[in-house]
Amino acid sequence: MFKDLTIHIKNTLGIFSIKDIEAITGIKSHTLRIWEQRYGIVIPKRSDTNIRYYDDADLKTLLNISALNDNGYKISDIAKMTTHEIAEKVMHLGQHSTEYKIHIRSFISAMMSFDETGFHKLLNTYILQYGMEHAFLQIVFPFLAEVGLLWQVGCILPSHEHFVSNIINQKIYVALDGQVGKFNGDRKKFLLFLPESEKHSIGLLFANYLIRSRGHEVLYLGQEVPLVDLRDAFGKESPNYLVTMMTAAQPDINKQAFVEFLSTSWPNSEIILTGAQFSDCNLDNCQNVKLIHTLQDFILFLDSKSSLGLISHVN
Repeated sequence: MFKDLTIHIKNTLGIFSIKDIEAITGIKSHTLRIWEQRYGIVIPKRSDTNIRYYDDADLKTLLNISALNDNGYKISDIAKMTTHEIAEKVMHLGQHSTEYKIHIRSFISAMMSFDETGFHKLLNTYILQYGMEHAFLQIVFPFLAEVGLLWQVGCILPSHEHFVSNIINQKIYVALDGQVGKFNGDRKKFLLFLPESEKHSIGLLFANYLIRSRGHEVLYLGQEVPLVDLRDAFGKESPNYLVTMMTAAQPDINKQAFVEFLSTSWPNSEIILTGAQFSDCNLDNCQNVKLIHTLQDFILFLDSKSSLGLISHVN
């Protein structure tokens, strides 16, 4: 508890240890020390007790240096550049490179400095360059996985995650607006929801976009939907598909009972489950339940349906 509190206070003040820097930038601690001694790329600060630390500016510089170094720039050449020149080259790489890793690093840099304009600009560039689906599958979701790891090791705060999640959600909502009323003649009906206590909604929101972009009807209920309310409101309806996901452990939910409830409450619908928490459920007695492990698999599932693909989903 006290360790977590220390990390929280430390990162709120913009103070990072060399281990934090390694976790966020990928630069090994011993490599960083060599670069400091040989090239003076950053000068770590010292606490009153003589413990080295790095601030927000150091972190952003090192993220940019790591990105350039990963893309073939020699550290000796990078050391001759100003901080502004380094940042400009990284921004250029982020907008023109075909390497996904540099895009993810650019996102992390913008997130760490709460650079809303920069994050929007990068996200818009990637969507224009790759298309909505490809950009999210190859860049945005791998970036969010990195964010989750950084949060677990205490290198970022919940505010960082909320900052980027809200921007990404905004982008999906804008894309959804362009799909309203665009239906296939033989459209299917999907009911999308998250169970109570599940907070991570970006995956389900993006599934909403994927389904609508293929000309289908979606009833999107969002987060924290009580099962009894769901059954009472929609028990007499038979959507073709119910889609839900569970990514984080839910100690208050009996997963097996949850799955069986869905299966028996909507026997004429196909229940689509995704998320790591469903992987150990027994589906032997739930003939109308299908487990899908990744978004790529979900896309394959959508595109395998005979009525899909009548409306182009290339962005």
